[in-house]
Amino acid sequence: MQESGENYLETLLILSEKLQDKVRAVDLAKELSFSKPSVSRALGILKNSGYIAADEKGYIRLTEAGRSKAEMIYERHNVLTRLFSLIAGVSPETAEKDACRVEHVISNETFYGLKSYLSRLEKPGS
Repeated sequence: MQESGENYLETLLILSEKLQDKVRAVDLAKELSFSKPSVSRALGILKNSGYIAADEKGYIRLTEAGRSKAEMIYERHNVLTRLFSLIAGVSPETAEKDACRVEHVISNETFYGLKSYLSRLEKPGS
């Protein structure tokens, strides 16, 4: 999956929690600052790939596969943001922006190594 698709899934996950599963294409367009046609095209691709579904009212939801992928991306984002802030001492804004880029290209091996390292650092008494 390409980075843009991962960003859509991650944003849909966040908006689903925020809007209590009442997310429409226009909500994604607004959140991502994309045009409605661009969002419609991307959602079509995600739907054809089995990551999302829409109901008769136009609400978009993550499928089981979509939720799994979105949660994985969101976890990467959160872990990397914390790591960049804690280790590199960068501003929360920079940590957030950089995590958003890195989360799509980091290997599983490196991510889980960093996650484990961060977990050890954040343990009380370590």
